[in-house]
Amino acid sequence: MPKNTQKIAIAGVATLGAAAVAFSVVPADAQTTTTDATPSARVAYSSEPVRDVKASVTDQLASASVKVDAIDAKKKAAAAAVAKKKAAARAAADAAVAKKKAAAKKAAIRAAVKKAAAERSAKEAASRSTHRVAVRQVAVKTYANNLDGWIRQALAIMDAKNIPGSYHGLHKNIMRESSGNPNAINNWDINAINGVPSKGLLQVIQPTFNAYHVPGTSWNIYDPVANITAAANYAAHRYGSIDNVNSAY
Repeated sequence: MPKNTQKIAIAGVATLGAAAVAFSVVPADAQTTTTDATPSARVAYSSEPVRDVKASVTDQLASASVKVDAIDAKKKAAAAAVAKKKAAARAAADAAVAKKKAAAKKAAIRAAVKKAAAERSAKEAASRSTHRVAVRQVAVKTYANNLDGWIRQALAIMDAKNIPGSYHGLHKNIMRESSGNPNAINNWDINAINGVPSKGLLQVIQPTFNAYHVPGTSWNIYDPVANITAAANYAAHRYGSIDNVNSAY
């Protein structure tokens, strides 16, 4: 019930109570003029009905207030339920978006890893291919198994090891020392007398061969290429180059 209506009802009750009090204080012996032949009698009023009316109005007001509070509570509960439902919907939508983004990120990472692996594999394959080509090129290069081939192979090794010497310098000394015989041995000079005869194409004694052996060649003193490269290495250290040797050395 609205507050204005409550105030009017209370005012009415108050007025009714005042009237009842006014009637109850009229003197018992007061004289009144009436046309009724009925003997005068004392009128008595009780305040109890007024109290009952007040109580009834108060009860009605309380009941109306409770109803209003109940309606407000229902409205608030309904609004809270709607808000909760909307929040749940928003949370579900946000979770779906986050899940989609996470899936897209994982997919991008997998694609990047796969691409990197493919690129690395391609580079490794290209490197292996290049290496195989280089190996084939080295393997394809061969030398004749004769004096010319031995000298040329020795020169290639000397060039790689920075040992000076020319084809002419090697050839002239080989022809003077052994006439081109890789198994030649001197059993009559001072070295032979001392027990270390000169051997091979360039007539190298064993201690000299061991000291000036070129890595990557045979340790056999009679091997043509090993003998040439060791003698050229010794001559480079003592004479500057095999080209500078024109006699026994």
